[in-house]
Amino acid sequence: MEEAARSVLREAQEAIEAAGVDLKALDAVRVGFLGRKGRLTALFKQLGTVAPEARPEAGRILNEAKAQLEQRLAEAIERAKKEARRPKSRVDVTVPGRRPWTGHLHPITQTALDIAAIFNRLGFETVEGPEVELDYYNFEALNIPKDHPARDMQDTFYVSDEVVLRTHTSPLQIRTMERKRPPIKIIAPGKAYRCDSDVTHTPMFHQVEGLMVGRHISFGDLKGVLTIFVQQMFGSDVGLRFRPSFFPFTEPSAEVDIQCVMCRGTGCRVCSQTGWLEILGSGMVDPEVFKMVGYDPDEVSGFAFGMGIERIAMLRYGINDLRLFFENDVRFLRQF
Repeated sequence: MEEAARSVLREAQEAIEAAGVDLKALDAVRVGFLGRKGRLTALFKQLGTVAPEARPEAGRILNEAKAQLEQRLAEAIERAKKEARRPKSRVDVTVPGRRPWTGHLHPITQTALDIAAIFNRLGFETVEGPEVELDYYNFEALNIPKDHPARDMQDTFYVSDEVVLRTHTSPLQIRTMERKRPPIKIIAPGKAYRCDSDVTHTPMFHQVEGLMVGRHISFGDLKGVLTIFVQQMFGSDVGLRFRPSFFPFTEPSAEVDIQCVMCRGTGCRVCSQTGWLEILGSGMVDPEVFKMVGYDPDEVSGFAFGMGIERIAMLRYGINDLRLFFENDVRFLRQF
């Protein structure tokens, strides 16, 4: 019986080695040797034919053989399971790495940073403030009382009678003048909100307001600063002009036009055949605004200007639909 048990163990070991890490083959070995009709099971069934005095020893030999076989099978099956869990494709650490695709600044952000950089070089400080604003700062302190017709132009989102989503970043001019005495040179970039949505307007948009206050500030200073801005943003060969206009918080006021960047002033569909494109509004600060912040309009003067960042970006990159900036189409954004 001992020799038979050793023979079965040898055959089982050879079968386990031949199966390798094939789980199905290892299961077949288990069934073939330990199943109901297995080779080792058959030896247990022969114990009844062994002489009674030799039966305990034969049983011990068979039980030890069974324990060894079960242990060897368990170890082989565990190795096979680990191999099955191992990734099929090995990582070759010697292969050169792939450069990951990285994002970049949105064209609106790029344009805003470029605008700010130009004015920062001219000595203007960048300031920020709340987007949910008091009616006082958004309108009244800017010479737009509650019954002023200019309020109809703003298409305002009202949170309450006295709280609005700011319609421009001009309130920062008032907030800055309240806490600081002249001279002042600031720009105020940020989001603004108006109830309007079409090809050239969105309910949320970005603006940059500018303010310069001091002694003997003139309209010539305003023209000089904005001329430098236009030339640095669009090129030194781009013409510009100042057109009389009206804003409640500046007097006199002017719209600033640049030579059409599409047709170079010859006239096209973009500029409605005029050869000019409006880019911003500006003017000398109204004395009434100075009085609201405790400045003496006889002692100081200043100018203010404001522009839509989307408008500048559209002209800069030749984009004809404002909504493209906010649709997050990767095909569009990758161009910038």
